[in-house]
Amino acid sequence: MRLSRSSAVVAAAFTVSGYLHVRRPEVFAPVMPSWVPRHREVIVGSGVAELACAAGMALPATRRPAALASTVLLVAVYPANVKMAKDALRRSDRRMQAATLARLPLQWPMVRSTWRTFRGLDG
Repeated sequence: MRLSRSSAVVAAAFTVSGYLHVRRPEVFAPVMPSWVPRHREVIVGSGVAELACAAGMALPATRRPAALASTVLLVAVYPANVKMAKDALRRSDRRMQAATLARLPLQWPMVRSTWRTFRGLDG
């Protein structure tokens, strides 16, 4: 099974995002809900998960389970992305508003792509 272009894009996005979560967790701290304990550890852990998903999607032997994990991760972080967008709307930074709002509908094609990879429908 070959990796579709859309799933390759997801893997690349996870690589970049995972790296940023691990190397610069303070960037993501403002979007963490107050009820989540140990913000830094959760942020770094999510970055490690993104990197693992990206690596797994790159290898044919682990592609399908990594695609399932990627689907779950994308759905799990969606509430944090909604919070980030809502927080951005309270600020005057128009670029951040645009970026965070644009990401919300773009996340669902990523979910669809990773789900299709998991199901073996990539082609």
